[in-house]
Amino acid sequence: MINKEMLQARKKISDTRPKFVRQESWRYDRLAENWRKPKGKDNKMRKQYSGVPPIVKIGYRGPKRSRGLHPSGYIDHIVFNVNDLTKLDVNRDAARLAHTVGRRKRKEILAKAGSLGIKVLNAGKLSLEKTEDNKKVKSIGQESEE
Repeated sequence: MINKEMLQARKKISDTRPKFVRQESWRYDRLAENWRKPKGKDNKMRKQYSGVPPIVKIGYRGPKRSRGLHPSGYIDHIVFNVNDLTKLDVNRDAARLAHTVGRRKRKEILAKAGSLGIKVLNAGKLSLEKTEDNKKVKSIGQESEE
């Protein structure tokens, strides 16, 4: 795995980070637990009294070098066309196809990425179709040889 040390450092800090909850979400079912900043004038959570859950602060942030890394360890880069692949480093970078790219251009980008050895993070069903087409072509070729 690439950038293993950075991912481990990020995981270590993430494990010690508390689970930030919305104020009084434990009291009312209608309030979801997802984080909302407390804003009341006399709010105990905002004033950080002991015995109340912690609030989000900059000190809980992860290591600078591991920010923005994909869980696979690669650095994420959005790719819009085939030329964008030439700017990527095979050892560090991975391509993520932009959502505006259509099917035809996606196939071209996937073919080029495969030849360059670049990992595509969201290849999706097109990569499956590609392997199925190759199997069909091989099976047809084998039948004609026999």
